[in-house]
Amino acid sequence: MELLIIGAKGMLGQELVKVFKNDENYEIFAWDKEEIDITKEQEARKKISEIKPEIIINAAAYNLVDQCETDEKSFELAKKVNGKAPGYLAKIAKDLKAILVHYSTDYVFDGQPEIEEPSGCTHSCESCGLHEKFTPKIGFNEEAKPNPISKYGQSKLLGEKEIQKNTDKFYLIRTSKLFGLPTESETGKKSFFEVMLDLAKNKKNIHPVKSLSERSYLSGKFNGVKAINEETSCFTYAPDLAKKTKEIIESKKPFGIYHIVNGDHCTWYEGVLELYNQSGIKTKVEPVEGNFFKRAAKRPPFSVLLNTKLNPLRSYKEALKDYLYELKKSQKN
Repeated sequence: MELLIIGAKGMLGQELVKVFKNDENYEIFAWDKEEIDITKEQEARKKISEIKPEIIINAAAYNLVDQCETDEKSFELAKKVNGKAPGYLAKIAKDLKAILVHYSTDYVFDGQPEIEEPSGCTHSCESCGLHEKFTPKIGFNEEAKPNPISKYGQSKLLGEKEIQKNTDKFYLIRTSKLFGLPTESETGKKSFFEVMLDLAKNKKNIHPVKSLSERSYLSGKFNGVKAINEETSCFTYAPDLAKKTKEIIESKKPFGIYHIVNGDHCTWYEGVLELYNQSGIKTKVEPVEGNFFKRAAKRPPFSVLLNTKLNPLRSYKEALKDYLYELKKSQKN
């Protein structure tokens, strides 16, 4: 089976390549921006049509969240890569009778989830006991209505709409807080956990993160790391997401929207505490509010993605153990 992976050098793309290359049932075409420009529809169509893949997985994205907000050229590029290009791929996939897999984000939501009510609730509570033993799952399920509050989120929602408009054979997978091994790409963004590990090794300097998305600093006065104790959502380990993607395809799940994240939602601050605890790092961590750092784009305050269609992934804490082991192994090689 011919399978095309676009964005193959990215954090997720490289894991998708590993997962599918280990299966002799697939002939893999692993392309990155050097091989294809998905923002140019006719060029992309010509190149993809030459190999006629049965499955197209698009792991390419523009994810500089704050630059989208402040720089019009960046926002235009985000709309091309995250918005229009997935629509082009959807058209190409439909013409080739191929399946399209595409990844979106929790940032398509505004952070104000509806609270689930128990079955039979009439909102007349005087004599109702339905809530006594009922614990609602709070978050956004696959059917929740998107309402992005940032330009980056708008660009990703545009991609969702373009795909749904142009093909019926798609798996649209929303995820959040992706982490994994460093990418092969020179322009690849570091994961939040990689940044926090780097910061812990550099206690003497104030060290701004290149990406403003999860911006934290080492502070000379505090002698530790400041991390945002807001913006609750779920971390997602790239290898787990890649494996679950393969599972969705091979089990022939109904086409549509899926939410895939690791379990145990948390804030950035709570994630750093877990990371340093598992790593044996003694660096102090100070919780701060989201507005402590000057970030241009708004983030949803609560964007937990609820998975109602698949077996759940393991806790991010368990995945973090594997990440640290693989990271250590890669640094030795």
